[in-house]
Amino acid sequence: MRPLVAVVIVLALVVAAAAVGLFTGQPRPDADAFSSPLARPDTPAAAAAPPTAPARRRPGKVLALVDAMKELDLIRPSRAKIAEDFTLATPGGGTFKLSEHRGKVVMINFWATWCPPCLEEMPAMERLYRQQKDAGFTLVAVSVDTDLKKVTPFVTAHKLTFAIGLDPKMDLANAYAVRALPSSFLVGRDGSLTALAIGPRHWDNDAAHSVVEGMAR
Repeated sequence: MRPLVAVVIVLALVVAAAAVGLFTGQPRPDADAFSSPLARPDTPAAAAAPPTAPARRRPGKVLALVDAMKELDLIRPSRAKIAEDFTLATPGGGTFKLSEHRGKVVMINFWATWCPPCLEEMPAMERLYRQQKDAGFTLVAVSVDTDLKKVTPFVTAHKLTFAIGLDPKMDLANAYAVRALPSSFLVGRDGSLTALAIGPRHWDNDAAHSVVEGMAR
C-alpha cells in the first residue's frame, strides 16, 4: 500500500461533505459517522498553508471554551457520539486503549513521519501535553507509517513524551474517517467526540490551553 499523501487542506468537495455531515449537522445519507475510507494518493486535494505565526500562551489568559474552539478553527460535532474505542500497539511493546483514559480529555492525533506539517505541529503538541498532563489531559499520536522501523527513531529524535500508537494498516484511521494528515480528534471526559482539527494547529497557544482546560472541568 502506498502511503497516504500528506495534505494540510480544506478538503476537496467529497472530503468536505464528509466532515460537514458529521460535524456541522448537514445530512449525509450514504454513511454513518466515521465510516468512510481513507483518501488514497490519487484523491484530488488543494494544499493550504498552516497559520503563519504561532501565538504562545500568555500566563493567566484564559478564553471561554466556545471562543477558544472558534479561534483554533475546530469543527464541532453535529450530534453526540461516543468516540469509537480502540487498542493500539505502541513502539515499546505496550498498548494504548482509549477507554482506559475515560475521565480525561484525550487528543487523538493522526500523523506520519513523512508528513512535514505533522512535524511542524508536534513540538507544540509536546508542550501542551507536558503542561496539561497533570490536569486530566492525555494525548496519543497515531502513526500510519507502514514502515514501523521509522517511528521510534523519529520519536526519540524529537523527544516526544506523549503516547504513540501504531496503525500501519490504517484500520483506526479508516474507522475515524481520516482524510488528511495531520488530523486531531478531541474526546471529552465522558468519552464523547468534542471537536476535530484538520491540518496543523499551534497547540501551545492560549486557545489550545483554554480548550483543554475548559473540557477538563
